[in-house]
Amino acid sequence: MNRACLACGQENPPAARFCLGCGSQLDAPAADRQDERRIVTVIFVDLVGFTARAENLDPEDVRALLTPYHERVRREIESFGGVVEKFIGDAVMGLFGAPLAHGDDAERAVRAALSIRDIADELSGGGLQIRIAVNTGEAVVSLGARPAHGESMVAGDVVNTASRLQSAAPINGVIVGAQTHLATKHCIEYTAAEPVHAKGKEHPVAAWVAERALTEAGTRRIDPSGIVGRNFELAIMRALWERAEAARLPTLVSIVGPAGVGKSTIAAEFCRLAEEQGARVVTGRSLPYRESGTYGALAGQLMRLGGVFESDPADLAVDKLRGSARTHVGAGAHGEAVAADLGTVIGIGSDTRAADRNALFYSVREYLEGAARDQPLVLVYEDIHWADPNLLDLILALAGLLGRVPLLLLTLTRPDLVDTRPDWGASVPEFLTLTLGPLADEDARKLALRRLGDVEQADAVLEIAEGNPLFIEQLAASIGETAPGRLPTTIREIVAARLDSLPQSERATLLDAAVIGKVFWLDALCALNEKADRAELVRVVDQLERRDLIRREAGSMIEGKPQFAFTHAVIREVAYELLPRAERARRHAIVAEFFGQTTGGSGEAIGAMARHWRAAGDHERAVPQLLRAAEQADRGWAKDHAAFLYREALGLVPEDDIELRRTIRRKLGVASAASLHVPDARRRGSPQG
Repeated sequence: MNRACLACGQENPPAARFCLGCGSQLDAPAADRQDERRIVTVIFVDLVGFTARAENLDPEDVRALLTPYHERVRREIESFGGVVEKFIGDAVMGLFGAPLAHGDDAERAVRAALSIRDIADELSGGGLQIRIAVNTGEAVVSLGARPAHGESMVAGDVVNTASRLQSAAPINGVIVGAQTHLATKHCIEYTAAEPVHAKGKEHPVAAWVAERALTEAGTRRIDPSGIVGRNFELAIMRALWERAEAARLPTLVSIVGPAGVGKSTIAAEFCRLAEEQGARVVTGRSLPYRESGTYGALAGQLMRLGGVFESDPADLAVDKLRGSARTHVGAGAHGEAVAADLGTVIGIGSDTRAADRNALFYSVREYLEGAARDQPLVLVYEDIHWADPNLLDLILALAGLLGRVPLLLLTLTRPDLVDTRPDWGASVPEFLTLTLGPLADEDARKLALRRLGDVEQADAVLEIAEGNPLFIEQLAASIGETAPGRLPTTIREIVAARLDSLPQSERATLLDAAVIGKVFWLDALCALNEKADRAELVRVVDQLERRDLIRREAGSMIEGKPQFAFTHAVIREVAYELLPRAERARRHAIVAEFFGQTTGGSGEAIGAMARHWRAAGDHERAVPQLLRAAEQADRGWAKDHAAFLYREALGLVPEDDIELRRTIRRKLGVASAASLHVPDARRRGSPQG
């Protein structure tokens, strides 16, 4: 039975996890769909001069003009993965990053804006022009809102600023704000614009005009300075290729890893080495958005192998395919049939149909075998986690049935594919999965120093990035442009997209764990969700560990309570930032109670209670814990830390509690004075002293 989306009303097939119309998660009950803080990108499209034109028109004529305009803009926004939040007269407001993040929402929004700009004449019905603005920032998003029913989904300054920018956009142009520019300048060409003096803003708003896309959708420029690390993985791939070439064994290799870990970089380096050894490398990519043929990545590969260009007239393209089929398969009726099937995969040629899917697959197989016999062949399929299921079936069929030819199928995918295809590659005789983890410490440092050249800055970046090459690059690029302590928008988008791809139960558990901290306990998760079945929670935690989002630690600071940790501090930070302040405070209070009931009087436990009561906004209960922790530090001669804790406690005591403030000031003064003499005491007590 089909399911209606709670957000937009779209009917979805029973197997769908996310709405086909707006991307909302379908397996979350309405009661569980809360407000969240998210990084979103807002796009405003507005007609220029329409109000004056509409003044002299009949209302029905106004509607007749606006309806097709609204519909076309909506289609363009949705084709890039966004949703239309509202229509305001002749303005359209779209949203990217909610209810579902994709990891590149700012880029999607700018590409959508450029696409709308390029069809401005068509949109306005002739004689009118448009202005477009794109702005990225943090907002509170109501995941249960239904924009199709007029309910507002997003609130925050990001929306107001986008509206102000739109009024300053050039006619038939696209203007963007600072965060959008920072997140997309690697793939979009910009021209600096005059800062916008926006109503209600204390300072002018920095702005840029988007000119054109620098890269194809879904691609990221490969660092021309070369790969860092990955020597072991490259050695494995080279050995597999040498074996495939020498023994003429078609081989399937899947490189699996999260966004930013370097899948494309290692593939590019391997392909360079293969080409140096005489192989022909042909790359295809599955697009993350916009319309794409069923066999999109393969279709592009077949076109390149056949010498066909997008600009070729249909007749010329068909002739080229026939000629290529004769070369690789043979002349006569059989070659004509293969060429016709290749045309079907590409989407050109006659209207003849393949006898069945197996016949279509066989034609592709036979053609590729012929091409590989003429020259060793490497076929690269990027981003197959976005691929149509039919293409995935074809890749597996090719890998399992190809004859003895020197051919390697290289697929790059995020872990998402393993969820939808848990048996991926199981039927292929020659198959290897190569899972990419973080860079080794030495290699990560080398990359950070290459980007920054400054040891101190490199160390700060490495502490956050934890070996993810893209995170290292983005953090390095954002130094001086992002507020201290804040993650760049690009990183938050990537991690939020990974969280949004999780089943609702796993995502909710991860948000609970984020409140507990970098380290957390199963019993604390139970305390946060009293209605949860413990056995089910254990299953969910096991799934999160399998996805490499968390890991179980060997020991535990709380006896008999299994202890877990986030595999990456950034995952925890992004998950935590999704929660609104009031919800964070509620959960922190529960966690503080948990520590109070399950721990003793160690400094770690007392400090944890203090942190959680403070985050819960309960200063009356936080202060005693801070004072206990300070006194313990004082007794252990950690005088500087004791002074820090006394100072923190003092900041939480009301001004009218004169006696307590006087007591804390006295202890703070003693600890501060003592901390100045600790280094001298250490020197006197050292053997060299």
